[in-house]
Amino acid sequence: MEYEERTRIATPEGVELELVLAGLASRFMAEVVDGALILALVAALVGLGALAGGAAGLVILSLGVGGVLLISVAFHVAFEVLAGGRTPGKRMVGLRVVMEGGEAIGLRASAVRNLLRLLEGPPLSYAPAIVAILATRRNQRLGDLAAGTLVVREPRGARSARRRGTPSPPARAVRLADWDVSAVTQEELAAIRSFLERRESFSPGARRGLARDLAERLRAKVAGPPPGLPAEALLEGVASAKSARS
Repeated sequence: MEYEERTRIATPEGVELELVLAGLASRFMAEVVDGALILALVAALVGLGALAGGAAGLVILSLGVGGVLLISVAFHVAFEVLAGGRTPGKRMVGLRVVMEGGEAIGLRASAVRNLLRLLEGPPLSYAPAIVAILATRRNQRLGDLAAGTLVVREPRGARSARRRGTPSPPARAVRLADWDVSAVTQEELAAIRSFLERRESFSPGARRGLARDLAERLRAKVAGPPPGLPAEALLEGVASAKSARS
């Protein structure tokens, strides 16, 4: 069992977001899985080059044998950017790469952290990465420090829901005219609008956590919403109701 280390992030919405950091053991397991897939990809390229023969075969062979590190970088960047910060290995052990503010990782940050992998990873047997993860407060290797990223554990509920393919709750029709939002302050409204504008940039776990925390602050101040209204729907409703009355 891996000891859970946590970090808190203060967001512009005035909410503290708690993330569970990935430890050395889980990150190593993810690296083993991803490394095996990368080697399989390289072997497939080498086999394809041998079968192709001629000039085309030589090009494929050179890419397969000489471009292992380049393929590794491309593999990690592609999955981190296109698959929500999860390579196949990270997905298997329930990890995700996010920005230090909880947002989803972008192309530039992913490229930086994975190019530095060429220096601290396989060429030096991951020794610099291991030392950095153990020594830093947020379990960051050198690539994470340079890119401003974290590797975090996904909540178990989120992983289970993704495996089951559980659909998100259906949107509910609400009568905003019946809502009393007079107790919501301008500062709270600004926090709601900030979240709604930035929500697509957050990882799913961070997005749910922020929406839940903001909604819990407001439920006692807002009269009229139907019981059981999802957190984001409540925030959307409050923002719309306040705008309609301004």
